[in-house]
Amino acid sequence: MKTLHNRVSRAVLKQKAQNDSTPRHTISFYCYFPIDDTQQFRDKWYEHFAALDILGRVYVATEGINAQISCPTTNLDSLKEFIDTHAPLKGLRLNLAVDERRNSFYVLDIKIRNRIVADGIEDPGFSMQNKGRYVDAEQFNELIKEQNTLVIDMRNHYEYEVGRFRNAIEIPSDTFRQQLPMAADMFKHEKDRNIVMYCTGGIRCEKASAWMLHNGYKNVFHLEGGIINYVNEARRKGLENHFIGKNFVFDERLGERISDDIISSCHVCGKPCDTHVNCINSSCHLLFIECDECQEKLNGCCSEECKEFIQLSPEMQKTKRKGLDKGQNIFNKSRQRMKDIRSKNS
Repeated sequence: MKTLHNRVSRAVLKQKAQNDSTPRHTISFYCYFPIDDTQQFRDKWYEHFAALDILGRVYVATEGINAQISCPTTNLDSLKEFIDTHAPLKGLRLNLAVDERRNSFYVLDIKIRNRIVADGIEDPGFSMQNKGRYVDAEQFNELIKEQNTLVIDMRNHYEYEVGRFRNAIEIPSDTFRQQLPMAADMFKHEKDRNIVMYCTGGIRCEKASAWMLHNGYKNVFHLEGGIINYVNEARRKGLENHFIGKNFVFDERLGERISDDIISSCHVCGKPCDTHVNCINSSCHLLFIECDECQEKLNGCCSEECKEFIQLSPEMQKTKRKGLDKGQNIFNKSRQRMKDIRSKNS
């Protein structure tokens, strides 16, 4: 019988990955194309990926596929051959990580979703067939020189905070779902200007470009392959790199160093820092920025409150957790939650 789901403890898998010295590549890719039978597609991919010892996170939906994975170097050609067996994916660009490290992932998860990126779009007239024009690194560098160009960051606030293109405009929201209508409204009086959109790997800005065109914008572009492809291409071709700071990534690394600039600060003490961590208090687990000194002082927590909490007995922690609004605490990355932490530590 085929195994189409992970049956091993994630803690065991994480330890195994940390002890494994197999050379690997961290890769991301996506493609908008119709998938009729998502369950069959998902199971086929799980079977092949497991056989190639691929780890990571893959989302499958009727609109396409979105993947962030870790592949053994020796299996990279086999991965490309398998992807090429799908006509819409033949020759698909695979984004190789800028800052390669082992253990970016430790388990294989392939999940069926309604969308490969949550967008909140309900308009039946919207179509991904009409999307903005791709620009490569060289074209991007030329476009941003023009005064008529607006550069729009389609990532979340915690990504924008640690790294971004110079003069890029943030859409001040917590989710991509919120960003789309905000972006269409923010620049509604500038619909004839060049609108250049970017994100981490291209998937969000591609959909955003289609949404902007759907809302009457004229000259919409999006950065092909996102920040990851831009940086790799700029290095390969010797182009000037306009991205400053760190590129946030959604795996165990939590960031790729692009330039030496540190443009953010520790959320606890305010000193220059761009290291994202999760509060070790399991009832909080907030993603935030913390310097080494504050990590040591607070025992890996985001605040004195959480530090005191983890020193309680397991029974007392369990009692205190009852009634907590976990929607406000666990994995919360909202701007307000981070402001609360800063206020608490000031």
